[in-house]
Amino acid sequence: MVGARLSHARPSRHVTERVARPHRAVRLAIAAALISVREGLTMGRKILFITTDQQRYDALGCNGGRIARTPVVDGWARDGIVYRRAYNQNTVCMPARATMLTGQYVRTHGVYANGVALPVDAPSVAAHLAERAGYRTALLGKAHFEPNFDPQGKFEENARARRGDTGAWRGFERSIQATHIAAFGGRPVSHYGRWLKQHHPEHLESFAPLLDAHGGGDSGAPETKNNPIPRQWYHTDWVADRTIEFLDSLAADDDWFVWMSFPDPHHPWDPPAEELQRIPWRDLDLPPGHPGSDERVRAILAGKPAHWLAYYEGRWQNAEGGPPNFRVPRLTHDNVREINAKVHVMNELIDEACGRVMRHVAARGWDADTDVIAPPAWMQGAPLPTSDDGTRERVLCEWDSQMPSHGMHLRSVYHRDGWLLTRYEPSTDGRPNGLERLLGNMVLTPCGIHYDGSEGELYNLKEDPHQWRNLWDDPGHRSIRSDLIADLYDHLPAERDPRLPVDAPA
Repeated sequence: MVGARLSHARPSRHVTERVARPHRAVRLAIAAALISVREGLTMGRKILFITTDQQRYDALGCNGGRIARTPVVDGWARDGIVYRRAYNQNTVCMPARATMLTGQYVRTHGVYANGVALPVDAPSVAAHLAERAGYRTALLGKAHFEPNFDPQGKFEENARARRGDTGAWRGFERSIQATHIAAFGGRPVSHYGRWLKQHHPEHLESFAPLLDAHGGGDSGAPETKNNPIPRQWYHTDWVADRTIEFLDSLAADDDWFVWMSFPDPHHPWDPPAEELQRIPWRDLDLPPGHPGSDERVRAILAGKPAHWLAYYEGRWQNAEGGPPNFRVPRLTHDNVREINAKVHVMNELIDEACGRVMRHVAARGWDADTDVIAPPAWMQGAPLPTSDDGTRERVLCEWDSQMPSHGMHLRSVYHRDGWLLTRYEPSTDGRPNGLERLLGNMVLTPCGIHYDGSEGELYNLKEDPHQWRNLWDDPGHRSIRSDLIADLYDHLPAERDPRLPVDAPA
């Protein structure tokens, strides 16, 4: 987590915990740029909240990245604050984004998996700022508070794009959405897809298909394509353009909260082909977290709960967000190199888009000073310290299946002393959760791997940053395992009752 040009900053949890586990490709909020301006004796706060989707911690130069060039974010890190042990409260799109909007634990707002719609009466930080302090507010880019799998336009997030509605929604006075693709089945998706169909219809289907592992690019990598779309029409620059348009609509003395939400570098991996020369994929090594050989991979995964090795060997299907036609044994080292290169290109384009927006902010005279906002009572987060003072001992993270066939429930705790524990709660495979009403009873067929609650993972990240040695069953670590499990459940808040239904697969 990087906070830009922060002075006397005590960022609130809803701003700072949208970040990635080190060495895992989960979502990262790259910056919360909190910008204020003084006019006479009056101080107003301008808040630019920037999020990326599925960006690794070490993708950025300031966090050790050595491939993608990210000078804008690196500058924020140099002049501001970097939170090096901030984690997602949940590891997938909808739960984590609902937490950012509400400042609440997943167990409170109720969006425990993709496909579970955030209730329409859920609190919103944007609404709070608008109602209590007169802020002008906008959400520009990916939202995903409601399911994307919505062919009938049942959910307002999708219906409003069909209507061409860019007005008030969930506390934002302007909300214009983009997602990872422009069209699905020949029909435009989100405001971005409709914009592309109107202005550049020849590129409506230039993107790689989402959640389809048919090969593309140069190496046949899954969900990969050399995208012919020009950079200026790709969704990264499009989101930056919409942000600048909104800022241009504001008066100089307006206070504003703008969430600029980039869909990248989430799959599919298909940045504009004209930009691919930035990172030639054939020149890349395998990443440091790759064990190198098939034998070494199998040995590592054999020490983890059963689905890890079964997935790698193609004996078990992951239906929890990956392409249903993807099989790990088909993935080659060249596929990994090409996917990584395209991700690095995506990261560079995001960094440059951020720089363009920040230059526009500076031109408006809004970069004179910085400040933070105080959370309302319904937010459950506490301010993160600006130094390693020991006041924050743990971070909690949860993950639940949206597929009733799998019914897996993982609860994690990371302690400041470097221990990471994940307990696998008893599986509920085959138990209805609502999705069967959309997809039929076939989704109730158990996936073939069931956990009884005794399984888990335990790592010492100081000694094993890649999480290659699972200490869960190691006799010498039973005491720390028991202590961490007790600590985890002592600090998890009460779960919403009854649980919200799963309305769609994503």
